[in-house]
Amino acid sequence: KPKALKGVKKILGQSDYKAHAGVCGWANAIYWVEIFDNRPDGLVLISNITEGAKRKVESIQTAIESDLLYPLLRGKDVKKWKAEPSAFIILPHTPQTSWQAIPEDEIKTKYPKTYLYFKSFEDILKNRSGYKLLRKGHPFYILVDIHTETFAPYKVVWTRVATDIGAAVISLHQVVSNRKAIIPIETATMTAFKEQKDAHYFCSMINSSPFRVAVISYSVDSTGGFGSPHILTRVRIPKFDPKNPLHIHLAELSEKAHEETAKGNDVSAIEAEIDELAAELWGLTKEELKEIKTSLEELG
Repeated sequence: KPKALKGVKKILGQSDYKAHAGVCGWANAIYWVEIFDNRPDGLVLISNITEGAKRKVESIQTAIESDLLYPLLRGKDVKKWKAEPSAFIILPHTPQTSWQAIPEDEIKTKYPKTYLYFKSFEDILKNRSGYKLLRKGHPFYILVDIHTETFAPYKVVWTRVATDIGAAVISLHQVVSNRKAIIPIETATMTAFKEQKDAHYFCSMINSSPFRVAVISYSVDSTGGFGSPHILTRVRIPKFDPKNPLHIHLAELSEKAHEETAKGNDVSAIEAEIDELAAELWGLTKEELKEIKTSLEELG
């Protein structure tokens, strides 16, 4: 609609935030696992998840160290205002090594059981297309699209393959005796944060009607890249300012929306308030916001 188009043009531009793709391994049935038991010796009994895997991999149940186990978040685990991990991932990287994997000598010494687990799949891991093209010569168990931000305590995540944006804030999650960062995989897109308020402000903006209409208008993509990281180069979200009452209120409303969604309650009134505040922040008129919301209903 004409006024919706005029309003959307006001929010186009480069965001003050950067998005990243989730972790990619090209052999999910090796890295994705379930935890069955915590042993008295400190090891955990795991089984790799082979169901639905594109590559045939042997199902193994074994004990490994818990240090490199993290909660795993798949695209299907992400909904608007709610995202919960449904399995675990073995991550042979650390915030210090970033995109590079832990060296073999180190992993053999510190995590021998985990190394033996990977070693049993060495041929498959070395023959991954991405390994041969991008990471040949690195440790055979290396992953891709992993960086320091992957380990951030707070993230806003949304599904990469979708027809609309629905984002949620994730934080730390219990793994055995420690709380660890949740790790999104390649079917999800993420933006990392150090502070909870910042993450919730950003989540409100992502879930607002103006942002969603802008992305739907821009990202109609038959290849499945609708929610790819590049959307933040096209739609402008200003950096969080803890002294700005609008920003603080948007953060509080996101927190409230997460709480109410967890309880199974309706959040339409909260979302309407978010739309009004986001429109004010972007300088949209009431008429522009009204037609944006009408357009969103028609597009949906």
